[in-house]
Parts: sequence; C-alpha cells; structure tokens
Amino acid sequence: MKSYLVAALGLGASLASQAKPAPEYRPYTAAQTQAEARLWDNPTWHTPYRPQLSNEEKIAGLSRFWSEAKFNFPFFDKVPHLAWDSLYVAYLPKVQAAPTTLAYYQLLQEMCAQLRDGHTNVYPPKELFGEVFERPPLRTALIQDKVLITEVNSETLRRRGIAPGQEVVAIDGTAVHDYARPRLAWQSASTPQDRLVRTYTYSLLAGPAQQPVRLTLRDARGRVAEQSVARSGYADQAPARPPLEFRVLEHNVGYLALNSFGDPAIKQLMADVYPRLRQTRALIIDVRANGGGNSDYGFDVLSYLTDQPIPTARWMTRDYHPTFRPWERPPQWYAEPVEPVPPKGANPYRGPVVLLTGARTFSAAEDFAVAFELMQRGVIVGEPTGGSTGQPLSFSLPGGGSARICSKRDAYPDGQEFVGVGVQPQVLVHPTVQDVRRGRDTVLEAALKQLKTSGKSG
Repeated sequence: MKSYLVAALGLGASLASQAKPAPEYRPYTAAQTQAEARLWDNPTWHTPYRPQLSNEEKIAGLSRFWSEAKFNFPFFDKVPHLAWDSLYVAYLPKVQAAPTTLAYYQLLQEMCAQLRDGHTNVYPPKELFGEVFERPPLRTALIQDKVLITEVNSETLRRRGIAPGQEVVAIDGTAVHDYARPRLAWQSASTPQDRLVRTYTYSLLAGPAQQPVRLTLRDARGRVAEQSVARSGYADQAPARPPLEFRVLEHNVGYLALNSFGDPAIKQLMADVYPRLRQTRALIIDVRANGGGNSDYGFDVLSYLTDQPIPTARWMTRDYHPTFRPWERPPQWYAEPVEPVPPKGANPYRGPVVLLTGARTFSAAEDFAVAFELMQRGVIVGEPTGGSTGQPLSFSLPGGGSARICSKRDAYPDGQEFVGVGVQPQVLVHPTVQDVRRGRDTVLEAALKQLKTSGKSG
C-alpha cells in the first residue's frame, strides 16, 4: 500500500487545490541581516575541545540540539510517540553527569537516534575521532543473520588467513550480536535496513585507533580461529574506490559503478567514458555502494540516457511564522516547483538499462534512483535503498563537536514517500551466505539475467 505525503500530513485536499496568492516578502535591512547571522552562528558555540566540559557547556549543547530539531526537523509525524520536550528534560541530568566529553557526545547521539532519521546526526569533536571511528581495512555485513567478512582491503590481513566469506562469531570475546546490540541504540537511521548497515557494516569494528580488535572467525568448513586485528597502521591498505568505474562485461554489456556523488570530478569522468559506454548493447548502473553527495552530479549522469526532460522528487520544508501560533493557524509547508533535468544532448544512450540498489544506496544516490524510476528508463534490481535523503542543517556544539538536522522532506511527485521506506526495486534480490563464500555477485547476475530474458542484451 502506498503512503502519500498529503494524507500522512492530514492535509485532506491536494496542495494544488489549496493554492493561495503568493505572500509578500520583504528583504531584511543590513542591520537585521547582521543580527540574524549573530543569532544562528554565534561564537559562543565554538568552544575548544577539553576532555571534560563544564556543566554550562553540556546543558547549552543539549539545548541547542533540542531547539534546532524542534524548529527545523520535518518528520515528527514519523515518530508520533516521541515526546521531544520530555526527552530533553530527561536528558538534562544525564548530560550533567557525563564524566567525559566522549560520554557526553554519546548521550547526545543516543538522544538524536530517537528521531529515527539518517540525515539527523551528532558528531563528536575531531579530537575524539581516533577513539571511536578507527576501523581495520575490513568490510563486514549482516547476511541471513550471520555477520560475514565481505571485503579484505589489506594484503597483510590476507596473508594472515582473513578472507571474504568468513563469519564473525564473536568480537573481543562477546557473541557478535550481543556486541552489536548497544551500537544499535546510537544509530540515527530512517529504516531498519539503514540501521543494520550502520551497525554491522560501518561501526561494528570501529573503536580506539591504538586498541586491536579480537575477532573469532569461522570458515565455510566450520573451523574456528581467533585473530587480533589492529585498527590502524596499515601501509598496504587499498585506496578508496574512485567515484566512477566503467568496464565492459560479456555480450557487450556495460557496467557503470557510481560509487559516490561527493566529488564533482564524476561529471568529467562520465564525459570521458561516454564514447565507450555508448558502444555497448546494454548498461548496468551500480549505486549499491553510493552513500550520496550532490544530487546534481547523479542527474548529470542520467541526462546521458534520454532525450526527454527528467522528472525528480518533490520537496517541502516547514514554514514557521511566529505570529501564526497566537492566531492558532495550522502549521504550513513551503515548497518550490521542481524543474525537470534537461537531457544532455542529441545523442543519448539508447540501449536497455538496469539499476542496482541496496541498503548502502543513500541520500543523493536515492534521489538518483527516484529520478531513474520516474524516467522509466529501465528496471531496478537488488534491495531497497537506505530510505533517507534531505538537506541537513549543520551547526556547532560546545567542545568542538557538531550536529545536523534534516530540514527538507522529499517524496515522489505524486506524494508517495520513500524516506523512511527506501526506493523499492522491481526485482528483489538478496545476497546469501553461499553467494559471498563463492565470490558470486547475485544481484549483478540477476541484472544480467533480466537483460537476457527481456531479449535485449544479445
């Protein structure tokens, strides 16, 4: 059953039918503009890092996060049982009792997680990154309720016998799911699939840089071994994947991996590979590892695939008017018309296209998936996306930390929501334990099969 934005907000009639004359907007004077700037980004918040913050700083930081969310967060209807003011009051004594700056920021993260949004986060000061974010060059994932190693990005670890397909049975002597459970409480996520990725892929092995992590591993034959794995210090760690990769598979099927929309170089990289890509008979686009960035970079790629304007998601943001509260007027939303993305030119790619998605497909990569679906250019194969996009509002917190609050609500043009749900593939494919252990990419194989059965891959 589809969830529609208008219905979810209880607006009744369509937004179009409630259109009113445009309100009158008057620009601020220079003095008013300066006063507004001081109000929203005051130097008061830029206090330096210390291992222990003062009670005043701790209360102020909690208060700033609470108030920014109260006025800007667009999804309170998705957490109807959350009493935001009561939660603030409950955390006042907790943050004051926090013995360290790290413990304080962990409490803010725990509170933030109650909003259940992937674009609403709290980040500790950079001085603490080495205490919480360092992880060895391994990638893990939860597959069929087992935690498997899916990537080993260091030859040093490979020589020690650590390999994809091994199951992580325990971490530091604690059963893996018991070890992961406390981390679930800190994850700001909009969907169950995103929460599991954040827990079992991104943060499971993270911790202090100088403290090794002890892994109990079981291979496909049931043999168990223990490995003490350093979190840092690898001279042979493989570099991050480039934002765009292209190769040609069998039967002249192009494979285009868009690994990030965070680098503007992707536009030139796409222009460089397009002459080769255009010679292929069919194309598979892979955004399974794309955590987002700038949506316009993704739309630029899509503009090579059509000679028609490309529709995209619509958006709204809360439109708060202080005087409307004493007048008891209902809350309002502000939105602007979304212009379609123009096609690239007169020589678009004409072959069939399949898009691969997964739970790590996030943010701008989901905007890409929505536009791909709307332009009806091909089939989406894989798993639902992470289910979170939007425009975060970032701000400083005492002690050198920061936070961000999602400020924009996105949906399909007809109001169907994908935030909190995920963009759904037309062909659902879940990797299995056996697939990982055999080195098979089940989702890619399903895409090739889809092209073959449709009679379009040759």
